Amino acid sequence: MIEAHGPMSVRDIFIVSNNVDEIGGVNSWVHQMACLFSEQGHAVHVIGVVPAPENQRADRGENLPYSTVTLYDVHPPAPAPQRGLVGGLDLGERRRRAERDAGMREQSAKLTTLFRRARPGAVIIVTQVWAMEWVALSDTCGFPVIGMSHESFKTCRKSSRFARVKRFYADVDRMLALTREDADLWIGEGMNNVGCMPNPLPFFPEAPSQRTARRVVSIGRLHEEKGVDLLLDSWAEIAPDHPSWTLAIYGAGPEEEPLKKQAADLGIIDSVEWKGLTRDVLGALHGSSVFALPSRGEGFPLALMEAMATALPCVAFDVSPGVREIITDGESGLIAPEGNTRVFARHLDRMICDQDLRNRMGEQARRDIQRFSPGEVVSRWESLFSLLYR
Repeated sequence: MIEAHGPMSVRDIFIVSNNVDEIGGVNSWVHQMACLFSEQGHAVHVIGVVPAPENQRADRGENLPYSTVTLYDVHPPAPAPQRGLVGGLDLGERRRRAERDAGMREQSAKLTTLFRRARPGAVIIVTQVWAMEWVALSDTCGFPVIGMSHESFKTCRKSSRFARVKRFYADVDRMLALTREDADLWIGEGMNNVGCMPNPLPFFPEAPSQRTARRVVSIGRLHEEKGVDLLLDSWAEIAPDHPSWTLAIYGAGPEEEPLKKQAADLGIIDSVEWKGLTRDVLGALHGSSVFALPSRGEGFPLALMEAMATALPCVAFDVSPGVREIITDGESGLIAPEGNTRVFARHLDRMICDQDLRNRMGEQARRDIQRFSPGEVVSRWESLFSLLYR
């Protein structure tokens, strides 16, 4: 049990991530929560382990109400895959591993220095398990450590992160999944420190979409996990029946050229708009009538929450508890079985054909999503902080 320091009106809150400036959902969460905690009067320190790749950096602006720091100036080289016994590694690889370990200890010492400057009552939040490897080497000075997984249990289990979560989050004061269902699955793996915490609603625009534009929109990185190829397959099934409608795809990523070729091969190139990255997410949503989330894996998708806040009915694959918790199937949107592009296409077709259905589901989506308001989520965080110091 962590030593209590009495009621705290102001805390030092450290949010440690892989980096502080990368495009993507985790970093969007980091900076939103840093702002929300700062508004509560807390002193927030956002810490990244490495800089983001230059072509994937987000512009977070200047004069942030919290501090940011990155431990490494350049990304350290990754060790070669280990084969057999460590003794079987060649001399060069042993040297690289020794240098990497020494570098980790050096950077972890920087974390220790930052933590030691904190006032009593501080909290350390680690958003990704890779970053936890550096926090684990540091002296956390007796402050509670919260480890987070921003993906579904199912997605994590398919990756190398699964073993690292079980190893590095085993002894944190609280490990947080995004939903109760995922938390129960982690508990089933023998972890007895697990809770859940949803993402807060990124924004709630004053004016909803009118849902009159003949446009389906998708917003996300052009990466295999985001399933844009599945969306194109679905769109190809219904596009000939709706020649006045377009599919607008916002985002960039490594799959851009293969996806454009796929659209050409499917014969839908004239009905697909490739919009690239946008800073005006609200404008993209306001100019659309249906939102499509074709991902193969998700945690608690912010893009889905943004669309529903804008009163867009959504079509998504059933890839995580987060999707099912955000969308009430048949009321605020439609959910297709994972990877079933034919059902996904039928759901899109229903939305396109039925204006009344779009309006009813869009308005319900806007009402439902308010249960994840920033105020509600921040209150849950404050309760957790108090519990950890009880």
